[in-house]
Amino acid sequence: MKFTIAIEPGTRKTAFGVVVPDLPGCFSAGDTIEEAFDNAVEAIDAFCETIAEDDGDLPKTRPMSEWQKDPQFKGWTWDEIDVPIEKYFGVAPPQSLNPAIARLIKILARAAMRRPPPSKR
Repeated sequence: MKFTIAIEPGTRKTAFGVVVPDLPGCFSAGDTIEEAFDNAVEAIDAFCETIAEDDGDLPKTRPMSEWQKDPQFKGWTWDEIDVPIEKYFGVAPPQSLNPAIARLIKILARAAMRRPPPSKR
């Protein structure tokens, strides 16, 4: 799944900061931009794993263009990173469906993933 990220430029004295605005509290940093991106992938992965373990739902995402208008990110740069979170949810989290249907799909996907494969005779 693709996530919008806000990147705070680093300096000689500070690391690059990365915030995932659609996932409150999910952030990372790195001494290089590459390291910051790698750490952002790890942070998103851990965030999503925790949500899945708690049977929670991912927050609804907003378009990057909406986040870019937020004054708290003035002067930051923007990008998207793709993180394979389907391993936690069984399918890409259906965010546009009725919440009850989306929850049922996730429950069924998790149950299917936990079921042992049929034995061969």
